[in-house]
Amino acid sequence: MPTLNLGILAHVDAGKTSLTERLLLDAGVIDELGSVDAGSTQTDSMALERRRGITIRSAVVSFRVDDTTVNIIDTPGHPDFIAEVERVLSVLDGAVLVVSAVEGVQAQTRVLMRTLRRLRIPTLVFVNKTDRRGADPDRVIADLNARLAPAIVPDDLERLAEHDDVALAAYLEGRPAPDRLVARTRDVTVHPVFTGSAVTGAGIAELTEGIVGLLPAADGDVHAPTSGTVFKVERGPAGEKVAFVRMFAGTLRVRDRVPLGEDRSGKVTALRACADDGAVVAAGGIARVWGLADVRVGDTVGLPRPTRGHHAAELPSGAFPPPTLETVVDAPDRAALYAALTRLAEQDPLINLRLRDELSVSLYGEVQKEVIEATLREDHGVAVTFRESTTIHIERPTGVGAAVRWKEKNPYAATVGLRVEPGPPGSGVEFRLAVELGSLPLSFFTAVEEALRAELRHGRRWEVTDCVVTMTHSGYFSPVTTAGHFRELTRQVLREALAEAGTRAYEPVLRFRLEVPEDVVGTTLPALTRLGAVPHSTTPAGVCQVIEGEIPAARVHDLERRVPSLTRGEGVLESSFDHYRPV
Repeated sequence: MPTLNLGILAHVDAGKTSLTERLLLDAGVIDELGSVDAGSTQTDSMALERRRGITIRSAVVSFRVDDTTVNIIDTPGHPDFIAEVERVLSVLDGAVLVVSAVEGVQAQTRVLMRTLRRLRIPTLVFVNKTDRRGADPDRVIADLNARLAPAIVPDDLERLAEHDDVALAAYLEGRPAPDRLVARTRDVTVHPVFTGSAVTGAGIAELTEGIVGLLPAADGDVHAPTSGTVFKVERGPAGEKVAFVRMFAGTLRVRDRVPLGEDRSGKVTALRACADDGAVVAAGGIARVWGLADVRVGDTVGLPRPTRGHHAAELPSGAFPPPTLETVVDAPDRAALYAALTRLAEQDPLINLRLRDELSVSLYGEVQKEVIEATLREDHGVAVTFRESTTIHIERPTGVGAAVRWKEKNPYAATVGLRVEPGPPGSGVEFRLAVELGSLPLSFFTAVEEALRAELRHGRRWEVTDCVVTMTHSGYFSPVTTAGHFRELTRQVLREALAEAGTRAYEPVLRFRLEVPEDVVGTTLPALTRLGAVPHSTTPAGVCQVIEGEIPAARVHDLERRVPSLTRGEGVLESSFDHYRPV
């Protein structure tokens, strides 16, 4: 039976969760339409989601259309939870981008569509809320075409002909060419647009037909070696880890032992396929898997992902910009706080838990901070306080530093020598060996690399990155020395090498695009300059002007607050990470 893994994405409040409910209702999975406001939807299962009326964690539900199984992955719409969306992108066969017929194309709509096109994920557009006062689907479709991508009504052969030579010939000859719409949708040339209302059900039958007819089903050889990706990790009622796995090849069963990356493995103790609750999941399917105690978000289950079919071998990391805010978290019981935050980091690695003298987490925005506070209090029984959020910087080495500790002269019965030097911007951390691979057991080399990466992530003041760390000396006393000795010694030696090399702090700089009425450009440009922004260009866009430039991440929230007053409420601001600059 064909399977389609479908992402539902949207700007917050465009109605994507309501659309998921309607699709399930029409397919006979549920008997009554859930309400976001009432907190009765299938996918918003967290108490906090029900209270706030927003999606915070991605969720998977399934239904069938004829002989096709559709696994819907409902994703958050609020930009503070964009990390959840990023993790889902790696497992999709196609997507539906939901746009409100009233509010139209919004900032997050543009970010999502640009990302879907860049990652070449076939996407349909559903213009929702056509039953609302002020709805104007024709305006929204025109806006989609003008601002985002070729968005066409499925039966508009004339518009399709603009993007397909075969369709053009068919149009000139007055004959249909339905297969061309399928081809151009699947190669992400065009995006068919459907209109309707998730609340009333108008247009849903046509959208459903488009989902199964235009988007590509999952491919993959069920007889090949096991290959899957973990895109979500949560905790069960007893505190056990539950991994959500999308299978790309092979078949996963209970009692299978599978590798999780290079140095970890786990045995499947229970498995529940999302589509039918079965205890087996084959290529193309998604399942909840128990027993993988060391599993992490992003892990490969089995072999690396195959390259054939309409999926790339791997989606590029960092589909969305990294978080730019950080806050210190404190609680009376710091041990309980650390344990609880460690569990949260399993579900959301981008909170980037750091421990130096204090515990800190990374954030996309203040709403995310409120959610973390409520989650710690309600799910873990830990009451916390946050300090004011600050901008995340990074550090890069400015020179070369080296240090060594000999096994005869330290209490760890190990020798570790390290050299630190600058690497290219954006290169991350590279670990090299200048010692013989056979000079230590492999587990000791692993301990050294894990320890130095953890130490660099916690940093001196900020995370240290874009560097090359070379192990220059090694030694141990058998059988006295342990991997723990190497971990602790590595941290000390690395700190000495970093102190000798020296580091410099860098702040994040964002690109911005600000669309404003033409008559306020003269007052907006000086205001941007006062906020530390550097405008690079101003170009006309219909009756508006588009100002583009760069701004320090620390000032972008001030800009967001100023835009409504600067532009009479008509300005539209988009921003995305661009680069780091020294401070």
